[in-house]
Amino acid sequence: MARIKGVDIPNNKRIEIALTYIYGVGRSLSNKILKEAKIDIDKKAGDLSNDELVAIRDVLNKYQTEGDLRREVNMNIKTKMEINSYEGTRHKKGLPVRGQRTNRNARTRKGKGKVVANKKK
Repeated sequence: MARIKGVDIPNNKRIEIALTYIYGVGRSLSNKILKEAKIDIDKKAGDLSNDELVAIRDVLNKYQTEGDLRREVNMNIKTKMEINSYEGTRHKKGLPVRGQRTNRNARTRKGKGKVVANKKK
């Protein structure tokens, strides 16, 4: 099992898909990285040689991924919360941030439904 940027890459998947296990790498960036490193997209991750892994690591270092990207995203959220922007207040309250409805959905953000006493009348 190859390890890139602190993430274990699954051996049985195509390298195009396996690279998406790294935070901040999607399909398009994965394809761009492989094209730059001159590696076949259809090759399995377990079949890569050490030279090819080194080439992928070198290209990946040009992009912000994993810990650095997570840190930046969290800092952006904290900044919004500090300046009391609309998005920041929604983050504080644990409500949907991007304009979704909340009167009948949003259970992912709001958590389990709260029981209201004396509702049955």
